Amino acid sequence: MSVQVVSVAAAAKVPEVDLKDLSPSEAEPQLGLSTAAVSTMAPPAGGGDPEAPAPAPAAERPPAPGPGSGPTAALSPAAGKVPQASAMKRSDPHHQHQRHRDGGEALLSPDGTVTEAPRTVKKIQFADQKQEFNKRSTKIGRRSLSRSISQSSTDSYSSAASYTDSSDDEASPRDKQQKNSKGSSDFCVKNIKQAEFGRREIEIAEQEMPALMALRKRAQGEKPLAGAKIVGCTHITAQTAVLMETLGALGAQCRWAACNIYSTLNEVAAALAENGFPVFAWKGESEDDFWWCIDRCVNVEGWQPNMILDDGGDLTHWIYKKYPNMFKKIKGIVEESVTGVHRLYQLSKAGKLCVPAMNVNDSVTKQKFDNLYCCRESILDGLKRTTDMMFGGKQVVVCGYGEVGKGCCAALKAMGSIVYVTEIDPICALQACMDGFRLVKLNEVIRQVDIVITCTGNKNVVTREHLDRMKNSCIVCNMGHSNTEIDVASLRTPELTWERVRSQVDHVIWPDGKRIILLAEGRLLNLSCSTVPTFVLSITATTQALALIELYNAPEGRYKQDVYLLPKKMDEYVASLHLPTFDAHLTELTDEQAKYLGLNKNGPFKPNYYRY
Repeated sequence: MSVQVVSVAAAAKVPEVDLKDLSPSEAEPQLGLSTAAVSTMAPPAGGGDPEAPAPAPAAERPPAPGPGSGPTAALSPAAGKVPQASAMKRSDPHHQHQRHRDGGEALLSPDGTVTEAPRTVKKIQFADQKQEFNKRSTKIGRRSLSRSISQSSTDSYSSAASYTDSSDDEASPRDKQQKNSKGSSDFCVKNIKQAEFGRREIEIAEQEMPALMALRKRAQGEKPLAGAKIVGCTHITAQTAVLMETLGALGAQCRWAACNIYSTLNEVAAALAENGFPVFAWKGESEDDFWWCIDRCVNVEGWQPNMILDDGGDLTHWIYKKYPNMFKKIKGIVEESVTGVHRLYQLSKAGKLCVPAMNVNDSVTKQKFDNLYCCRESILDGLKRTTDMMFGGKQVVVCGYGEVGKGCCAALKAMGSIVYVTEIDPICALQACMDGFRLVKLNEVIRQVDIVITCTGNKNVVTREHLDRMKNSCIVCNMGHSNTEIDVASLRTPELTWERVRSQVDHVIWPDGKRIILLAEGRLLNLSCSTVPTFVLSITATTQALALIELYNAPEGRYKQDVYLLPKKMDEYVASLHLPTFDAHLTELTDEQAKYLGLNKNGPFKPNYYRY
């Protein structure tokens, strides 16, 4: 089924909204997007001390030894044409030709005798391929596939999703002197020469991110983020690149690092650096690299950030601990992960949060779309790319039945897998039972399941005891943001052998020969091993952009030093920007109906206490 990209004509179905009039209802906490208005928008017609170690480190990377534990909006002007794959035609051999048994072609002559035709072996030689192959062969010979436990867990391996991993040297990007075409060297990426590939990926992503493109088109004239200096730490993919460039179009200055050592697309990072964004990230960073990149974003002479966009809390925690004076001058923080939000609430509870913060993770548009629908599609993609497995008949246990768990279970069930669920919350547990899944304790099924998937955001969900009892060739992976759900550290012992079989796939082998298949070393599977649907990231990214605009433009005193949720009005606005893609037509309330329900005809349509 083809996806239709909506053009400007379709975009007209979303009413033009003045951003400066966007304001929440009196019944909700004010979200004064002084430059954005939703209230007049008509829907389209027709606990603990934060300084103590955080219970669930956030940024999908090894725990830091240092002072911290630890997507975007305006419709595309025209629908892009989707290139069609050209068909490769193979003509059938002539009926008088036969294949000789040793591989040559046999010719059948009119008198019935068979003679072998002369064989020609054709070799296709690309200009630089021979040298490249020689280089690769030498390297592979030097690197054993079976890795010692003492080796770094963050060795960089090539990924099918990244063009830049085929670079011709193993030098760390930190040791390279690179400049973009404008002469700037204020960045650190794998290979700036891959920028052209990354630009193509970003342009493709723009076609599936209508709300961000719409926001860019509507708001860039008034530049609501003029003067904003945003330091960000997120996954660096084509989708987040669209967000970053949207923020730039709205007037912001941005500096960026990666929140995950495996999810960066090197060619996209190169494209951003070529476009003038100071980006410090590459796929396969070490632990030291990770914190070095964050510090290079923050610690710049003559540059004081006033906004933070974080995914996991590592950037916030780094500035809070290492640059306290800088932290006090921040106007607002936008956080999108459950672990990062947990850290913010810890700081707030302890009275140490001196900055207003926006909890994007618990907004409806993030929870219901990014967490549920995104994971429902990307879980299968990640598993298929890494293991080539068939799901029909496989026994799977999914730990956690929140929005991520619900998405994973629905996808696996649809593929014919036998799915078990573990859960601590009786409400989520009852939902799992009603959806047809058997609720179990992990110990009850650990010996028989073929796949174990964690989706909790907790720590030590899968322990060494569980890992010891797993069957041979059991696949173990994590779909939660925190990299502590699987006790990977307990596997780094002398009696166990680690063998890397492909990018982000390790076999951990026990002395008796039993092995488990560990994906992405327990880090986020979909973004580490595959990709996620662009359209759903448009929803989250647009929410992030609106939250940044709101916090930056809020008048003094509107937000205290606490953690806030976006009001329903903003969630509804983000959703409405995506409806034209589906040629969807909202029903409008009559005056009588609106009065009967006690609602404003333009929303919000649900009270804050409503649970979707």
